[in-house]
Amino acid sequence: MKVREFCSRVVAVAVPTTDLREAAQMMREHHVGSLIVIDQLTGATKPIGIVTDRDIVVLAVASGVDPKTLTVREVMRPELTVLGDDCGVFEAAETMASTGARRLPVVTKGGDLMGIVSLDDVLRVLSTELSFLVATVNRSTEREIEMHATDKAMP
Repeated sequence: MKVREFCSRVVAVAVPTTDLREAAQMMREHHVGSLIVIDQLTGATKPIGIVTDRDIVVLAVASGVDPKTLTVREVMRPELTVLGDDCGVFEAAETMASTGARRLPVVTKGGDLMGIVSLDDVLRVLSTELSFLVATVNRSTEREIEMHATDKAMP
């Protein structure tokens, strides 16, 4: 399954000049743990970084810095890993495992933001696929038992 089929199309975003207090409020408002930082040059939305609730807490609040005095640009992680919208679920899982990222932006072929995929999304898809395989194994076993019972019933 391609990530475009199961990614969330509603993405909470911020621009680099957003202050951390506002970023935290946006996370609360959207019930998310991260914001994708975008560069809005020509109306297109190119992801350029990510800021998480943990970044805000560890890099600002715990250090005693007033969140209103720092911007997203100062704490965002610019080494952003993205997934192409035609990427498969297994590639998404491998990318998350290799980078340690729990959330990855999904981009179009042109690099514009189209969605976000979370670890929960990947687990949901994989568990559904695994349940189909388990059902297949169970049905196969039932058929073998039925066939064996039929064989014993014949004289």
